[in-house]
Amino acid sequence: MTGVPPELNRVRGYGRDPRPRDVAELLQGSPFVAYAYAYPHKTAYRSLARPRPLAEVWAGEDRRRLFLYVHVPFCAVRCGFCNLFTQKHPAAELPGRWLETLARQIEAVREAVPDASFARWAIGGGTPTLLDAAQLERVFELLATRMKVDLGARPGSVETSPETCSDERLAVLEARRTARISIGIQSFFEPELRALGRPQGVTLGEQALDRIRERKFETLNIDLIYGIPGQTPGSFVAAIDRALGWAPEQLYLYPLYQRPLTGLGRRERSWDDERLACLRAGRDHLLARGYTQVSMRMFRRGGERAEPEVIYSCQADGMIGLGVGARSYTRTLHYSSDYAVGSAGIREIIGSWIERDDAQLRVANYGIELDGDEQRRRWLIQSLLVRDGLSLAAYRARFATEALEDFAAELGQLGDHGLIEREEDRLRPTTTGLEWADAIAPWLYSEAVQAASRDFTLR
Repeated sequence: MTGVPPELNRVRGYGRDPRPRDVAELLQGSPFVAYAYAYPHKTAYRSLARPRPLAEVWAGEDRRRLFLYVHVPFCAVRCGFCNLFTQKHPAAELPGRWLETLARQIEAVREAVPDASFARWAIGGGTPTLLDAAQLERVFELLATRMKVDLGARPGSVETSPETCSDERLAVLEARRTARISIGIQSFFEPELRALGRPQGVTLGEQALDRIRERKFETLNIDLIYGIPGQTPGSFVAAIDRALGWAPEQLYLYPLYQRPLTGLGRRERSWDDERLACLRAGRDHLLARGYTQVSMRMFRRGGERAEPEVIYSCQADGMIGLGVGARSYTRTLHYSSDYAVGSAGIREIIGSWIERDDAQLRVANYGIELDGDEQRRRWLIQSLLVRDGLSLAAYRARFATEALEDFAAELGQLGDHGLIEREEDRLRPTTTGLEWADAIAPWLYSEAVQAASRDFTLR
């Protein structure tokens, strides 16, 4: 196999390894550096110098159109590629105890931010549908009655898995008028699932998709993975065709990453050419079948209405995260619980969070403060990750400065190498720019964020 040396496949972002000096050097390396869905990454978070009361944190924020996110940190299994904050095989009583603390956290947040209003919501994880039907109903009840979320009138998304996508759970999601269901199928071929450390059988995933399509959800999203050992561009396209049998409104195509402290992260392979060939084959196949590419990963069926919550950029609107592992965003502070990837570290953090008293739930004590430069940088990075790109007018209205001046060197290089292009008052990633999004975004990280991530000790 051709590609970059094996050691580069252990990269978690340029915070841990030398940052390319310029875009020319970047393009000599791997396009698959790090999944940059949020900036700054949690590896840049630290204990705050002073615990911040939530009422103080949100005092100066626009609270009229927030995004509400609930993180359920449990899974039936943990796949070999996964580095999400999730605990597999939780003890039978643990989800119930987590739910009790979640209820107390909701009371604390509502007390601190009584006028918060939500424009969109999502429940992710982990696997939210690891909760049984009664527990899921309790989560929705808390969101509707205590957080005052108009669930049916606001676009909402819930993640599920083939193992937990039961009729009873789907009935709860449908009754609460969930708009979008996202399911991680990853592959429709048994050898590829085994190579991923994914124990489900193909039939289990197909049956789950049948059950979803029997109900009234506006949007079905199917996640697929490319770069699996033994996979070819042809077999990846064949998996996409299998997925198209359920006419999903959205598909996410994820490159396989071998991350530290995960099952597959202990292997060393170099397979950039194969991943890039699969991405291109999958992209071209979907475009030919009427799908629109929204980002490197996301494809939306032509004519379907946009679902802004699935991009998770949150540039203009703040986010309140509930549950251990959830992030919350204001303009100047991102905060969360502590972070780990290894199973022992995750278990410790979940156990500690469940035991928090009410006073601890009323403060933010772990996160990162964003000065003006970091706020502008975050807006830039998140914008260049999607096809719509960066609106220069929106940037100007937000920051009273010019993006082309604030980031003249970086944007100049990206343009010179054909990774972005200007269309009137907007800078958009080119097709090649979207292919390289997972390398471009880390390259744009600030020196301070890179240093903090480099110094973070994984556990």
